[in-house]
Formats: sequence, C-alpha cells, structure tokens
Amino acid sequence: MAHPMQLGLQNAASPIMEELLHFHDHALMITVLISTLILYTITVVLTTKLTNTCTTDAQLVETVWTVLPALTLITIALPSLRLLYLMDEVESPHLTIKAIGHQWYWTYEYADYKSLSFDSYMTTTDGLQPGQLRLLEVDHRTVLPTDTPTRTLVSAEDVLHSWAVPSLGIKTDAVPGRLNQTTFTLTLPGLFYGQCSEICGANHSFMPIVIESIPSMHFTDWMSKLV
Repeated sequence: MAHPMQLGLQNAASPIMEELLHFHDHALMITVLISTLILYTITVVLTTKLTNTCTTDAQLVETVWTVLPALTLITIALPSLRLLYLMDEVESPHLTIKAIGHQWYWTYEYADYKSLSFDSYMTTTDGLQPGQLRLLEVDHRTVLPTDTPTRTLVSAEDVLHSWAVPSLGIKTDAVPGRLNQTTFTLTLPGLFYGQCSEICGANHSFMPIVIESIPSMHFTDWMSKLV
C-alpha cells in the first residue's frame, strides 16, 4: 500500500512490477540527464557572451541535435517495447479468476471451481478491525497462491471500471460486454491493495481491491474448505 509522504512507487510483488520499477528508474535517469544538459546550456548562454556571426551554416550543430534525440528515443523505446511484450504475454496459467465490476463493488469468480464466487464490498468505517485500512479494506478478500501464474479476466456489468493493483503492476479496464485479461505471479505473501481506477460514478472511490497472497499449500487447504 502507499504511505504518507511516499515519493517512489510501491514495492514490487510480481515480476512485471519489478520490470516496471527498473524501466521507471531508467527513464527517470535519462530525464535527469536531459534536464541537466539543458539547464547547463541555458546557464552558459546567460552568463557568458557567446556570439557566433557564422549563422548561415551550422552542420555540426544540426547533426548533434538530430542524432542525440534519436539515440535518446532508442534507449527509451527498446526497453519499453520489451516490457509491453512481457505484459501482453499470456503464460500457461495455473489458476484463472474473473473480476466483474459493478456500481460499486467487485464480483470474483474462480473459473477452475464452478461453485466458488463472491461479491467484495468495501468495509465501512464502523466495521473495521484494528489494523485494517479505511477505504481500502473489503469484506471478502481475493485469496491467491504465491509463485503461481494467475490469469485474471476482467469485465464489467454496467459501466466502465478499471481493476488496478499498483504493487502487482496491473491496471486493466473492465468494459461491459468484453473480456480483458492480464496475467501475474505473486512473489510475496501478504496483502496488496488496489482500487477502481476509472471514474465510474458517485461511489467510484468506494470499490477497493484486496489481494491476499498465501503459500500454495495453504491455498489448497483454504480452497478445500470452501468448495
């Protein structure tokens, strides 16, 4: 979850989010270098009397300001395209769940277990237990096993929603009449919070997402008690 005065992104809990963090740092360093170079150039121009009367031909300058941005774009585009491919790649999932957005709650269906589905509503302030987070806790958490490729099918019943869990690097639109899918692998046990990231109506900010990651052996026991 996010913390007060937090400047960076949330800690990664999936391989895709780790790649996103690396790409973020890579792009940020390029931005800092460009900003430093521009600031240095402006400072030099303002503090010194640099004049050049030969303005009819500046082949070297034109070459530099064409080649340098092109190289910069390449250094950003190549890892970006690789990451886009990894995010769209659908591995052989060991588990499939379906998340359906409603105004204003989520319905989860475990596709591999026909009888297992539930609605997930935000826990009201009066119903919070000690240590639970206001506006982020739900009455039924989505329990998933760690180190297990999981496919999530995302759709909506009424209007546009968006199923987003920042620590997993997931943000998938929920569109009525359409199935979008995303895959991820939880690498850490724990609780991971998200929210609907599409303005879907008056209670848009009151449909949180909670993923509870537990070891595979415990997930099997949990599933056997419900099915």
